[in-house]
Amino acid sequence: MHRPSDEPADEVIPRAVRPRPPYDPAAEARGPWTGGLAPDPARTDPAVLGALLARHGWRRRGGAPGRYARWTPPAPAGGGTSLLVPESRAFPDCEDLLSEAFTALARSAAPSARDILVGLTVPSDEIRWWRDVPQGPSGAAAWTVQEQLRTAARQLLLAGALAVRSRAGYYGARHRSQAQASLEGILVGPAPGGRELTAFVPVTDGRAVAVRLHHALYAAREAVDYQRATGGMEAFDTAVQAGVSRELTDAVVALVRGTEGARITLAWAPGAGVPDGCVPRPEPVEFSPGDLPALREAGRRYLRDEPSMPVRITGAVIRMRRAGPRGSGSVRLRVLAGAEIPHVRVALDEEAYRIAGHAHLLGLPIRVVGRLESRGGFRRLSDASGVVPVQVDEAERDRLMKSLQENLDFFEEACGGGADPETV
Repeated sequence: MHRPSDEPADEVIPRAVRPRPPYDPAAEARGPWTGGLAPDPARTDPAVLGALLARHGWRRRGGAPGRYARWTPPAPAGGGTSLLVPESRAFPDCEDLLSEAFTALARSAAPSARDILVGLTVPSDEIRWWRDVPQGPSGAAAWTVQEQLRTAARQLLLAGALAVRSRAGYYGARHRSQAQASLEGILVGPAPGGRELTAFVPVTDGRAVAVRLHHALYAAREAVDYQRATGGMEAFDTAVQAGVSRELTDAVVALVRGTEGARITLAWAPGAGVPDGCVPRPEPVEFSPGDLPALREAGRRYLRDEPSMPVRITGAVIRMRRAGPRGSGSVRLRVLAGAEIPHVRVALDEEAYRIAGHAHLLGLPIRVVGRLESRGGFRRLSDASGVVPVQVDEAERDRLMKSLQENLDFFEEACGGGADPETV
């Protein structure tokens, strides 16, 4: 907006100037990628920093024996960067040297510098995926190639998280919500080119997932080797106890499909020690396109052989449908207890359907006995019987009643009107 020409000059309000904050090297070391967190020089063990540098290919170039070591990044990303790392915290200027090292890492052009800082900030086990795919112009990767890598990596982590909850050849919807929640703290550090991806699994919350995935991948590799050598699938049956499942075999297939091969490498957090039953430096696990037939057959076998389960489920009715004003119908329950799934569909006879409708109008969940079918991902209850309303505390009842008031449209369907009960 222009100021009127007749406006007195002394009435012009000068624009406020925001004071510029002083330069803070520690803030630069933090960087936007850490969410405001950075390694704390007062708490960092120099031996852990040295172990991470060595893991990522940095070279030790000497230094004062017993006092500090000089590290340089692997070629060709050196760019004149070097770090002075004290041998131990007994060195008088330990914190100053570590702070300077963190700032140098934040400024370094070496691709591994950020991974090292993440590993120091959040002590984590590192899982690295690598796929042998053609490189694009200037090392770029097609969008679909990058998405395939990310999707397969997440599927593998989810398979490991599911195996932490229980052992099964096929999980379907079981434990999925809890497993997905356990992955929320994992950090991801993509590598250029779309061929690599690194996950930082925090030791505090995620080590069980890393350990289980480690055992499951080795068991899957051994089972594939056995099948290719003998033609037998028995090794996949015993591999279930190590964490192998249809979810894991599907994830490995997704990782390998469209490549010349794939490799998964795991490295334990240096400051947390080696988990029980694991080797200090696990060898990479590799899969090739020739392994895919065995993995696909194992997935089909797991799906076919996983039995249905007898359960007694307590759930809130969230949808009701039947073909007419009378007769049997189908209800969908939000599971409150009795099974590790979020929702289940139940076919009910006319009397049970009426009880479910009355319970819903009163803001009460129902209890039902049946068999949780593996077909369809454990989302359907068959042979349902014993449908009864269940008393709940006032707070839960009020919440259920509020849900009914917000979703009155579906109740008309429950009272009849040409809906297909199989579409619930």
